[in-house]
Amino acid sequence: MGERTLTAARKSALAVSATAALAGDAAFSKYANHALPKRAAVAAGLEAYTGTWDKRHAGHLLRRALFGFTAADLDKAVSLSAAACVDALLDAPEVVPGLPLSTDANDPTPIGTSWTVSAYDGNYNGTRQRSLQNWWMALLSGQGFSAREKMNVFWHNHLATELDVVGDARYAWVHHLLLRKNALGNFKSLIIAITTDAAMLNYLNGDSNTNTNPNENYGRELQELFTIGKGVEVAAGNYTNYTEEDVKATARVLTGWRDVREGSTSEFLANKHDVKDKLFSAAYGNQTITGRSGADAGTLELKDLVDMIFAQAETAKYLCRKLYRFFVYYDIDASVEANIIAPLADQLQKGGFEVKPVLATLFKSAHFQDTLNQGCHIKPPLDLVIGSLRQLGIALPDGADPLKQYSLMAALVGEAGRMQQEIGNPPNVAGWPAYYQLPVFYEVWINSDTLPRRIQFTDKLASAKGYGYYTDKSFLAADALALAKATSKPGTAETIVAEWSALLFPITLTDVQLKYLKDVLLNGLPDYEWGVEWDDYVAAPTDATKIKPVETRLRALLTAMLQLAEYQLC
Repeated sequence: MGERTLTAARKSALAVSATAALAGDAAFSKYANHALPKRAAVAAGLEAYTGTWDKRHAGHLLRRALFGFTAADLDKAVSLSAAACVDALLDAPEVVPGLPLSTDANDPTPIGTSWTVSAYDGNYNGTRQRSLQNWWMALLSGQGFSAREKMNVFWHNHLATELDVVGDARYAWVHHLLLRKNALGNFKSLIIAITTDAAMLNYLNGDSNTNTNPNENYGRELQELFTIGKGVEVAAGNYTNYTEEDVKATARVLTGWRDVREGSTSEFLANKHDVKDKLFSAAYGNQTITGRSGADAGTLELKDLVDMIFAQAETAKYLCRKLYRFFVYYDIDASVEANIIAPLADQLQKGGFEVKPVLATLFKSAHFQDTLNQGCHIKPPLDLVIGSLRQLGIALPDGADPLKQYSLMAALVGEAGRMQQEIGNPPNVAGWPAYYQLPVFYEVWINSDTLPRRIQFTDKLASAKGYGYYTDKSFLAADALALAKATSKPGTAETIVAEWSALLFPITLTDVQLKYLKDVLLNGLPDYEWGVEWDDYVAAPTDATKIKPVETRLRALLTAMLQLAEYQLC
């Protein structure tokens, strides 16, 4: 009872907390932006990019469309044309994932089998939630050459729910499958489905929205956060795009739905539905949604509601702004609004709200590949944690040993969570502040607590065995020797520095930085000495006396590179 009461109280505060966050009430470092930064306008538009296609430009696309990339990913991208690379990322076949598994010996669901079809049990729901997070993290880590996983997280942020608030891991599992199915699909269809999704009904009180006691939580967030956005406030509580009366009318349209434990689904109760007509404001052209009765009343009125909202031009623009901030840059000035957002929104609306063609237009554009849009993100924690492992070529355990795999994934979930991006648990219904919080946006990811955690994590990955990243079942560390061997001339210090820089950094380092890194590798010795030591190692690759000096210097270089501020960019 206490847990249920706490959950209900927390849910009732969701709309308030989200509104406060959007108003910019959060406290940030005194060094953070107090106004949006000034930068030169990006003149390039949505015309196809026809410039140089090299590792820098291919890497930019991969950094935004994937959670980091391997050296093989980069080679594959460069081997394709710019347009073909985008198509490969967006057209990759959907991989049907395995089921999240039980790892709790006390859970009635046996270890190694899935709890997703087991009966709800509050005693083990917490460990099932962690299992879902670990399973999800494994999918992100093994994403392949596909933008689907990145889009899954985009929707998880845009249509945010919190595992710890939903309170039923099975609901969250079905919710995840819904996002995954629609990751590169139809936005309008997704909104219709998400509205009656058991997890969302539970999360935003749609399950208690009845004709005798309308609950406005979901009706408000559907408009404010999920579809059309507020627009400019024109009066207390009323905005350009909708009014308080529209929130009330929306709540009445959606009365009668509730979540169902059996099957983790939902149902419509006709006797709990408001059958009267619902009048909307001038923001929606004073439209009326005709009240209905009967078993299909909920579905029919929901369709009318979504049709009305999606008929507004601002709905397509709102989603395109969210996509732009997630994949390109947070500042949308007048030029970007007119030359990028408006035509993308027009394409989205005319295309029946299919998302993939819009992403293809954006990713293939000269605007996306403009130098000013490269390296202008601060890496989200998930990108830092997963991307570091992938770029450094660190192998992860597969599902052959679920206990080992989930143990490591739990550690990685914790790492990203301590950096303030816990998968499955965004801070509130608005998602992570880095994607909306004026005027700081991505700066939110870096503070006096998270920056040391980021560097400590990458320091461990660059360390030798015995000092690297350990969990109770796994050890992770970069193979510095293998990374060096993968360069074109490992016996030349400048080559290693240059090619590792191309792999690790989204922007070109200065000559001063490159010299500094080269000095780290050489450790005060003349250039030729590195070549001599490398050749000695190659001649005797099992001789510890030859391995140690080479590996020690390579790890020192790798550590220094991962500590540079530029490594925090993507």
